[in-house]
Amino acid sequence: MAESTQVPAPVDETGTRDAPARAVMGAPRIRIDATDDRVVATLDRSEVRNAIDQAMVDELHALCAELEERPRTLILTGAGGIFAAGADIAQLRDRTGDDARRGINATVFDRIRHLPMPVIAAVDGFALGGGAELAYAADIRLGTPRVRFGNPEPGLGIIAAAGATWRLPEIVGHARASELLLTARVIDADEALAWGLVSSLHEPDDLLAAAHATADRIAANSARATILTKRALLAPRAAHPAIDGELQAELFDSTDKRARMTAFLERKTR
Repeated sequence: MAESTQVPAPVDETGTRDAPARAVMGAPRIRIDATDDRVVATLDRSEVRNAIDQAMVDELHALCAELEERPRTLILTGAGGIFAAGADIAQLRDRTGDDARRGINATVFDRIRHLPMPVIAAVDGFALGGGAELAYAADIRLGTPRVRFGNPEPGLGIIAAAGATWRLPEIVGHARASELLLTARVIDADEALAWGLVSSLHEPDDLLAAAHATADRIAANSARATILTKRALLAPRAAHPAIDGELQAELFDSTDKRARMTAFLERKTR
């Protein structure tokens, strides 16, 4: 369907268009709430629509390091009714070919994609450009009726180089990804749901609770089995079925498998 929603204008590091004094270089970009089995990371630059700048990339790397050391489910969301309206255009404008080859955003998004435990993106409002690519890196995406996805990079003279050209086809199929990326069109919540870009839609006030409910279902399962399931899902096709057998062999020999299956059998006999 056609999308008539106005895409927000790019914002710069100083937070143009009524940004409060909070938009300073030293302010934290991400708000972290951690428990034993999950971490909620809220992109918190609402005065610039949670634009992804170098400082936010650095904080995402630090978060990844923590979750690689101590695996937990990650819930990514955005403050102020917006997931992330793109990368920081002021920084992008000044980046060079050498910066592009470094893959500043692509590298951290790929690190997020390969975290041991699942990543859930709870997406409200705009997820555009780099913000959309961050959402594409998640294993599971939940949205709201006001969610909007798009990659307007060609209009700025660049390509969507932080994951859209290979992850989006995996999620929605090559034809739909081509149409979205080549036209720089923005799709709404209904189209995102129909395409499978989001698994479900929830009212904004219920979005985080829905993400936690999904994390609860994950937490009820074996953490090791979840980690190995994700590893199998990310493996190239040529690695199957050999990798599945190897991963299953580890689990078959685990005490957790025996305990869980014994408990299941005992419940059935009651």
